[in-house]
Amino acid sequence: MPRVRVHNFSVSLDGFGTGEGQSLDAPFGHAGVRLHEWFFATRTFHAMQGQPGGSTGIDDAFASAWETGIGAEIMGRGKFGPDHGPWPDKEPDKQWNGWWGDNPPFHTPVFVLTHHPRPSVPMDGGTTFHFLDASPAEALAQARAAAAGADIRIGGGPSTIREFLSAGLIDYLHIVVVPIVLGRGERLWDGQEALEDHFQIEAVHSPSGVTHLTLSRR
Repeated sequence: MPRVRVHNFSVSLDGFGTGEGQSLDAPFGHAGVRLHEWFFATRTFHAMQGQPGGSTGIDDAFASAWETGIGAEIMGRGKFGPDHGPWPDKEPDKQWNGWWGDNPPFHTPVFVLTHHPRPSVPMDGGTTFHFLDASPAEALAQARAAAAGADIRIGGGPSTIREFLSAGLIDYLHIVVVPIVLGRGERLWDGQEALEDHFQIEAVHSPSGVTHLTLSRR
């Protein structure tokens, strides 16, 4: 059975997966890039940017697992872009099509959860964004059909991961605890009491200062 996976999702010591005040210039709000500096240093991230170099240690070993065996991704509206509510009234070729440019790194179908569906957008490199107003189970059914037997990645943000956890639909999570305190934003673990009863949890500490948690469904 194909698995539903979360990879490389960073949270602060106080549990926030993103900061407050998301905008075009601040995709993660007041958190800036602090939650993701560990990832930016890796060989995996450098390769995604078409650049040489990058670290090859523990952080890269975890970071590199995000793509293997994935046939589709599901993400929330906030990961796709800074706008909420109805989409801005623009010509189709001028609509917002994500943070990632013409060739996003996914190279699979990507299902964006939104209360305001819009036509699908094919991008270079095999990524096509589909926009769904659907429950987690309904979105997962569509993603499974598109993934043709491969695994599904839940890309975030925090509320999207929480919804899939609450619905019992996630099989594996890789969470990165970053040693910063954000104080505000959106928490990952709210409403997830006794999550440890359903997952086997392991921790690996990295010299970079982050802790990699893996949660595998029992």
